[in-house]
Amino acid sequence: MDAPISFDPQRIRGLCFDVDGTLSDTDDMFVQRLAHWLAPFRFLFSASNPRSFARKMVMATETPGNFMLNLADRIGIDDEISNAGDFIYRLGLGRSPRPFLLIQEVHPMLEQLHKHYPLSIVSARGQRSTMRFLEQFQLEQFFVCIATAHTCEHAKPYPDQILWAAERMGVPANECLMIGDTVVDIKAGRAAGAQTVGVLCGFGHEDELREAGAGLILSETPRIADILLNSSF
Repeated sequence: MDAPISFDPQRIRGLCFDVDGTLSDTDDMFVQRLAHWLAPFRFLFSASNPRSFARKMVMATETPGNFMLNLADRIGIDDEISNAGDFIYRLGLGRSPRPFLLIQEVHPMLEQLHKHYPLSIVSARGQRSTMRFLEQFQLEQFFVCIATAHTCEHAKPYPDQILWAAERMGVPANECLMIGDTVVDIKAGRAAGAQTVGVLCGFGHEDELREAGAGLILSETPRIADILLNSSF
């Protein structure tokens, strides 16, 4: 259920979107792949179906994964981690002609919103995989700028990427909205002075997003179009 906390849509002039769990249905993609890898051992799982176990494993990696990315950024090896991710992408995921899943109704949402606001991407992904995701679904046309792990000295939860995106959108950071599914998205938005929305269609949980200070919590990303364009708030 949508849970308003502290949110003023009248002040918003630019939008920053995370990718994984916000635009890309990354958790379901990981679950599908892990369940596929576990299929030869299906006899070990309830009803011979490893999918439930795969989902629990994927969700359990979110907080440790964010911790490791933050640690890598702090000690200055985040670029190396991101480059390694792009290398792995080239070796495996990138070979598929359609390697990503898109959250339902995201395309029409972006089509609506970009007519009213400048939009940007603020992602901890590497450049190559971010662009491949956008190109697969023809989304790059909607964004003024794209901040990836390689764009700024520090990635989320630092504010650098949002400040960079705000400048290129021509909007003060405190008039931007950061939309993401994890605590690092919310922390980055707040550090930049932006308003924040946490979405529950990705890796994050409502209690942790609320504790991080999300101004609004939505069940799914496309709900933001209703909030901003139809005064559904």
